[in-house]
Amino acid sequence: MSKTTFALIGTGVVGERIINQILAHPNCEIVSVFDENKTRLEEVSTKYQLPVAETLDELLQLDPNWVYIGTPPVSHAPLAEQIAKRGLNILSEKPLAHDAQDSVRMVNAAAEANVKTAMHFPLMYSQAIHSLKEAINTASLGDIVRIELHTYFPHWPRKWQQNPWIASREQGGFIREIFPHYFQLTHHLFGDFSITSHETTYPANEDLCETGVTALAKTDSGIPIVLNSLSGIGQEERLEYKVFGTKKVITLRNWSELWVSETDQEEVVIVPESQPESLMDACHNSIIGRESLIVSFEEGLKVQEWIDQLLK
Repeated sequence: MSKTTFALIGTGVVGERIINQILAHPNCEIVSVFDENKTRLEEVSTKYQLPVAETLDELLQLDPNWVYIGTPPVSHAPLAEQIAKRGLNILSEKPLAHDAQDSVRMVNAAAEANVKTAMHFPLMYSQAIHSLKEAINTASLGDIVRIELHTYFPHWPRKWQQNPWIASREQGGFIREIFPHYFQLTHHLFGDFSITSHETTYPANEDLCETGVTALAKTDSGIPIVLNSLSGIGQEERLEYKVFGTKKVITLRNWSELWVSETDQEEVVIVPESQPESLMDACHNSIIGRESLIVSFEEGLKVQEWIDQLLK
């Protein structure tokens, strides 16, 4: 079986995670990497012994099965249009783009070129989410009566994620960086929802991103959603996605911890046993015609529209 090939644009922290996922997969390989930051490109290419493209055009001429976009959001749409014109499939970081208008450009470019699209939403391929889905699908929680998302950051940007744009109002902020994961998860588990009210707070410096948001939403099936987030506060970082049922409450804490509680009992941790399909499995299976779990640009556009609404 021939390997599924990837070319990567962007070698930042998340791009390096993608590199490691591809290198660890027996049916995937990297044909080249490109980054306008030549120092970072040399560092990563040397560390992982990877071929380097001097220009974007040189990278695209290799005709890989997938081109990964791991650059700041404002660059996603023009890059996707360029990649699509060459008839190449696109794997993009989240959020899909800088805003919904650019996201529409990406959806249209891919559709016109008839290329496959995928997005890097790692929660979709995690053991914790596989167990969370099973609990919801088997109705073990009882009737679902509320969904809540709480995210708290003592530092934004986070200490490991220092770069020129992640704190900017134009492209950065936790609403763009963190909320897409949980909005996509909510859509995957419960379908469409509508944001009914919100308040987003910003610092006096108009160049800097939001410092807090509180919002109410509701799924099309009528389940209430509460959103609450703050940065620059005196506590440790904590992220909780909670699904409240009449029989049990299940909590996804700090990305990978899954906890469950029952009436009048303390919550206990769930240790998932199954190993779901990985993102690289999905990309490979998509190329060879097998059914796979792919988050498309169309779904990314829905997420982008909710993000844009909170940023208004």
